[in-house]
Amino acid sequence: MHGPDLPPITRLVLDTNVWLDWLVFADAGVKPIKDAVTRGTARIFISAPCVMELTRVLGYPLSGRALDARAQAAALAQCRAIANAVDAGEAPHAIDMLPYCDDPDDQMFLELARDCRADALITKDRDLLVLAARKVRPLPFQILTPREFAQSTRLA
Repeated sequence: MHGPDLPPITRLVLDTNVWLDWLVFADAGVKPIKDAVTRGTARIFISAPCVMELTRVLGYPLSGRALDARAQAAALAQCRAIANAVDAGEAPHAIDMLPYCDDPDDQMFLELARDCRADALITKDRDLLVLAARKVRPLPFQILTPREFAQSTRLA
């Protein structure tokens, strides 16, 4: 439980590419996210459809090489250990309508961010970032790149 002297916990959703940067590529761009989770100032949420997407993508050749079954299983186990699972039956956020993403496969990330009451959806996906730039409908969460998240944590 956070008291007045403790920082609030930031609720995050990561898209598949950001998960790959964390789990497979050890990309330095996700270090601020990892650090926030380690410090206990951020929690990551994931849904069953997002896990299914990650599972599918881990089976693709990534950067010219395919992950073997053991590496895929290890990545998924690490994801499950890091993320908090969101059940489909949980009460959704008060907003009913979300903007529609041009890529229907990315809509699940918006829905998850809404349903888990995320503070931010972290993505490098152009279609999702376009929604953040358009600001068509006010969202109860931000859509940020990993770099923007890192900058926001430095300013806090």
